[in-house]
Amino acid sequence: MASTSKVGSSGDEESEEEEELEHFDDFTLASSWERFISEVEAVCRQWLADGPKNLLDKGAVHLGSSKNMYKVKSELKYLLKSYGMEYYFEVNKSGKVTDWDSIFHDLQLCFGVKEFLVIAPQSASGVVLDAPEASKLLSAIAIALSNCSSLWPAFVPVHDPSRNAYIGIQNLGTVFTRRFEADRICSQVPVKLMHLEGLYELFVSKFAYSTLDISMHIFKVRFTMKLTYQTLPYDDDDIREVDAENIESSEDRGGDSNNKTQWDDDCPWSEWYSAEDPVKGFGLIAIWSEKMVESSLEMAELENSSPHDAEKWILLPNISDGSKGNRIGFASQLCLLVDALDMSFEAQFMEDFVSVENPSSDNLKSMVIPSPTVLDRVLKDLLLQGVKIPDFSKGEHKSSRYIKGAPLECLFAQFCLHSIWFGNCNIRAIAALWVEFVREIRWYWEESQSLPKMPSNGSIDLSTCLIYQKLQMLAICIEKKRELNEDFQDCVGSNDQSPAAIKEDVRVVEGSTGLQTPDDNFDRKRDSLLTAEGLHESGTAMPRHNGKPENTGSTDQKPSECIRIMPDQKPSECIRRGSSGAVGSMMLLKSRQSMHAPFTQESPLMTEDMHEERLRAIEAFGGSFDFSAQLERDILSSDMSAFKAANPDAVFEDFIRWHSPGDWENDENEGSSPSGNLSVDGLKDNWPPRGRLSQRMSEHGNLWRKIWNNAPALPASEQKPLLDPNREGEKILHYLETLRPNQLLEQMVCTAFRASADTLNQASFGALKQMTMKIDQLYLTIASTLRPLQANIANSETIEDLRRLCVVFEHVEKLLTLAASLHRKFLHAPCLSEAIFSDYYNYYLPKMGMGSSEEVDVQKEFEMKLQVRNHERQVISNMFTPPTANQSWRKVLSMGNLLNGHEPILREIIFSMNDHVNGSHYATHTPSVHQKEIETYRMYMCGTSNDLRVALSVTSFD
Repeated sequence: MASTSKVGSSGDEESEEEEELEHFDDFTLASSWERFISEVEAVCRQWLADGPKNLLDKGAVHLGSSKNMYKVKSELKYLLKSYGMEYYFEVNKSGKVTDWDSIFHDLQLCFGVKEFLVIAPQSASGVVLDAPEASKLLSAIAIALSNCSSLWPAFVPVHDPSRNAYIGIQNLGTVFTRRFEADRICSQVPVKLMHLEGLYELFVSKFAYSTLDISMHIFKVRFTMKLTYQTLPYDDDDIREVDAENIESSEDRGGDSNNKTQWDDDCPWSEWYSAEDPVKGFGLIAIWSEKMVESSLEMAELENSSPHDAEKWILLPNISDGSKGNRIGFASQLCLLVDALDMSFEAQFMEDFVSVENPSSDNLKSMVIPSPTVLDRVLKDLLLQGVKIPDFSKGEHKSSRYIKGAPLECLFAQFCLHSIWFGNCNIRAIAALWVEFVREIRWYWEESQSLPKMPSNGSIDLSTCLIYQKLQMLAICIEKKRELNEDFQDCVGSNDQSPAAIKEDVRVVEGSTGLQTPDDNFDRKRDSLLTAEGLHESGTAMPRHNGKPENTGSTDQKPSECIRIMPDQKPSECIRRGSSGAVGSMMLLKSRQSMHAPFTQESPLMTEDMHEERLRAIEAFGGSFDFSAQLERDILSSDMSAFKAANPDAVFEDFIRWHSPGDWENDENEGSSPSGNLSVDGLKDNWPPRGRLSQRMSEHGNLWRKIWNNAPALPASEQKPLLDPNREGEKILHYLETLRPNQLLEQMVCTAFRASADTLNQASFGALKQMTMKIDQLYLTIASTLRPLQANIANSETIEDLRRLCVVFEHVEKLLTLAASLHRKFLHAPCLSEAIFSDYYNYYLPKMGMGSSEEVDVQKEFEMKLQVRNHERQVISNMFTPPTANQSWRKVLSMGNLLNGHEPILREIIFSMNDHVNGSHYATHTPSVHQKEIETYRMYMCGTSNDLRVALSVTSFD
């Protein structure tokens, strides 16, 4: 029985256990909420394990607003919603947020954190509109981070996106928890919160008892502030108003007024175009370092202080690189001129482009020629005759002459500069302007009027383009022609004069400017001048010849017509004509009279094409001396005639001794008198000097001797001019009128590039070494690129090279405009302009294709922060000019800390309060934290009088 009873009792127990198993709940099946926490935890553990370096390798995204900030993102799902969780971290620590020096993320500024998480729904708004949902998300992240032993703070965007509101949480170990909250007032900011006093009381109210009168108690609070000011952009009304004020003030002072309407009115390019100021303005950040404040009264005093009292000033230049839109400048017009050169090969003459019936392509038909009124105005400005001939070296760079163009201030260079701005610089407009220009040049020629902006004397500058050489020679021909006309009128008007008066006039003509006085730089083939000392017939020593006429006769005698009578000669045979004076102490071989240097005609001027024609002739007929002398026959004959007139008793050997001393050989025993000059003691015994002509001059049939025998004794004033101004002038005009379009445009392109560069080179930009280097490089680049045009080798490849040159020119022009603008603004603080330009130059260099091989972000804008030293603050302060009554923003100033009447556009303040753990309600029984100080309250405030954002973080003991 007992056994059966035991068996029965054990059976009952088993049945009870089976019943219990039937009612067991399986807690291993996780809910969706727990699975969401697990997913968050897994992602966080992975990010923690990777670390910043590996996250960068896995494709972390760089934040453009900060240099060191990156983020990674992961997508999560909870129920039917998708969320995106982002982890923000820094590679290099940026220092304390209160330093204000670095660029921080918005949440870093608001809450003073370094790295953090942000979780937000994948929706159009990107914020959590439901408060319970936001709390649930924060709880999930807090649990996941606690499981990972991570101290990352986490934030959730809430409310409307325009409010930029967040809530957040951070676990500080097992003892403390920090909670975050940020919100924004977009309008109707309370008056109290517009001032520092009210903001201070708002912060204190977060930890002080509500029954206390905050204004009557002392609360030690850490305070730091950052104020941002912005210079106002000028508009036309403001400029006109400032000009009106300047006019009134200048009238009161009785001085002249300067009605400037553009920033670059006194820049060299302002004659052609007005450049947009690349410096749009300046931002100024004034920073008050962290200090301890104790009352609202102290905050009120701080609001009335000047920005000059701030510990630190940081300048923020706002510079536009001009990449947006088409920039108008020399570079853009030069590019159009290159297009015109490309089209210039389509016609034989410039008139063909002007003709309405004859355009050969649809492109020509679409090109517009400006109205005759505009054309006349341009020609009037172009041909305006100044009082003085312009200084052609003005603005000339040391490498400017490497470019075969024309000087900046000359007529042709001005024509080219007018052309690139005339009628949008199309080929038809250029042709119309050129045709009328040549007609005006012919009028100056026919009326014998001086050619404006061209030198009418001197030698032809062969380093310039051919058109400039032709115009320079034409200006000289006009002067020669006018002189001949004046001489002819004088002769006609002197018909009733006596023969003695006529003879006197002839003497005057001989000393005119058309004659050349031989000097030490005499432009002939000669080895050296003979300057050994000798004796005059009367025994008086004559001074060394210095290129000026010497009065060897009486005081009433003309130096060009000195009379010497020998005892055995008739007076008519010894009349010297056209003498400029004795040649040192040299004497004639036969008569033993002093040798006189004659006035000679100037060498005929030759342009580059005339020289080339002469060289081709020499190559064709051989390089013999005789043929070379034949080309110089007219010049040589003129010199011989003048020498005979000045020295009636001279022989051929005398002329050689004067004109070509190298062709007179002395005997070896003649001593050190190579030219036949004798000392006083040996005059009687060694006369005539023992010497002979060189071999080439002694040859039978020598051309020089033939010319000598045929040359009449005529002074230069009575000779036929070597340069026929009428003939040469007509040849030049024929060249200009029949010049092929491509030849004209080739010379215009060379001259336009040189003139544009010389114009920019006149700009003042201070001691900016990078700018000086770029200008030097520009000239060398222009010279090398234009070399095919100078050789008349223009093809499609050359055109493409010219277009690339225009791009290079545009880059340099932009940099130069910026350099000039900065130099004007920082005349009294050049270090600031140099620092700004240097940073911008390094930023802009990759855009010029001259930077590193790394990928360049062309969309990135220039950003710079430059600390201002104390002695430079006044220069920056002067940029904030007092506002005018016409400026619409000047209504009611609601904030303090004014800078020359400008209130800050942004005010940022950080209040904070620290507390020791020991002896406070934050204290714990853990000995390790007894002396630790933590930030218990922190409030970040940002905004203006119409916009205020407040972010609060509070540390609590859990």
